[in-house]
Amino acid sequence: MTERVVGIGAGAAEVGKELATEDMVLNIGPQHPSTHGVLRLKLTLDGERISSAEPIIGYMHRGAEKLFEVRDYRQIIMLANRHDWLSGFANELGVVLAAERLLGMEVPPRAVWSRTLLAELNRMLSHLMFLGSYPLELGAITAIFYAFNERERIQAVMEEISGGRMHYMFNRVGGLKEELPEGWLDRVSQTLAEVRRRVPDIEGLILGNEIFLARTRGVGILTREQIMQYGVSGPIARASGVDFDLRRDQPYLAYNELPVKVVTRTAGDCHARFEVLYEQLLVSLDLAERCVERLRELPPGPINQRLPKVLKVPEGHTYAWTENPLGINGYYLVSKGDKTPWRMKLRAASYNNVQVLREMLPGHLVADMVAILGSMFFVVGDIDK
Repeated sequence: MTERVVGIGAGAAEVGKELATEDMVLNIGPQHPSTHGVLRLKLTLDGERISSAEPIIGYMHRGAEKLFEVRDYRQIIMLANRHDWLSGFANELGVVLAAERLLGMEVPPRAVWSRTLLAELNRMLSHLMFLGSYPLELGAITAIFYAFNERERIQAVMEEISGGRMHYMFNRVGGLKEELPEGWLDRVSQTLAEVRRRVPDIEGLILGNEIFLARTRGVGILTREQIMQYGVSGPIARASGVDFDLRRDQPYLAYNELPVKVVTRTAGDCHARFEVLYEQLLVSLDLAERCVERLRELPPGPINQRLPKVLKVPEGHTYAWTENPLGINGYYLVSKGDKTPWRMKLRAASYNNVQVLREMLPGHLVADMVAILGSMFFVVGDIDK
């Protein structure tokens, strides 16, 4: 009778006999919704090293695109701001911009600048979440308290203006829901000054930390070619040297009048992605302060356009895209002249950002998988829609 010894992984030592090796299939997830969403990774392991990875999505799918077809343009805003629950205001923007484009509608200047300000405040909220939660996923708990402290300051002014903490529902086709509250710009200025003063604490805690550097530098390198193949965008793409930002390169809202600085790195690793996210937070602080100054200079005027009770968008089709906090979001709207879209397709940034994991993870250790996954800055609701 021949003895057969099975070792896990190709690194099993020779002990004077031929060793058969077997790969192990490991399921990571589905994770609990209290994380960034319900994602499952199917990994094939050769010892402690990943030989293949398959992201399995769809656990949070709610059919938003089909629901758009039976909801009017006011109701769609409510549905659209939920797929990336960290970027509610930014999600609303694409819907109203697409509808306004087909309507040929010009939005009042106060609404344009207010939207730009609110979009940047929302961007900071999203970035601060990941700046706090990513170190936490690597075992550093302190940073999340600093990040959430600043998030609460910004949440307070967002809640004051809209009544919501995550799902703002403040955009409308033709402008914004209502005028800015009296004294609100002063409170925004105070908030921005306080956040600017305190945010460097996060940099001091994390960016130069030797443990953080060991876990992130040279780990999860994403090449420019992979970026192009998978359509990855946002901070992740810019960390790999892709110098592209819609706010600067194809401006919308008031970005054509603002000095948008595009932060890039060339390393393409986990550390570079975190650095880009942190520096983009500082850029958003600058842009938000410029918006506040401009809104103070604008003469009194309307914040929205008067709309008919039943809003119908003319027949046609258009594509609007926005630079969301996680990357490029696209909204393809097809109208047959009714009060509901005939079709509205969402291009969500997180979907492409996660699909590239099948290229990135093989060759890394299981311990590095956590560092890579957290550095992709995704929200699973944005993938599944």
